[in-house]
Amino acid sequence: MAEALLRSRSRGRVEVESAGTEKTLVRPLALKALEEIGIDGSAQTSKTMERFIDEQFDYVITVCDAANDACPTFPNAGAREHWSLPDPSKATGSEEQQLEVYRGVRDDLELRIMELLRRMEPNLA
Repeated sequence: MAEALLRSRSRGRVEVESAGTEKTLVRPLALKALEEIGIDGSAQTSKTMERFIDEQFDYVITVCDAANDACPTFPNAGAREHWSLPDPSKATGSEEQQLEVYRGVRDDLELRIMELLRRMEPNLA
């Protein structure tokens, strides 16, 4: 969700990559939560962070504690931040209850992304 949100909210002016600690699938409820706010995440794919270890990044942001703990050092990263958010894929209950968790994470991500964009360049936000 973070990749799609950042790409959308920066209106393509920020190059964005995302990866996880393990390759899984893009969660249908994540896509649904994005669709609710007008973002098409259907082109998203699951990637692991090893793919990007030698890339140059201005920012590396982890979005859940497990990722923060497992995230290797990115030697070419300008800055690293950690946003401690719940992992919505771990949500339990009915589909609607799980979707509520995805919505909460989506909304928190959006607030943090807009703040990041304001810090990066005030006219991006």
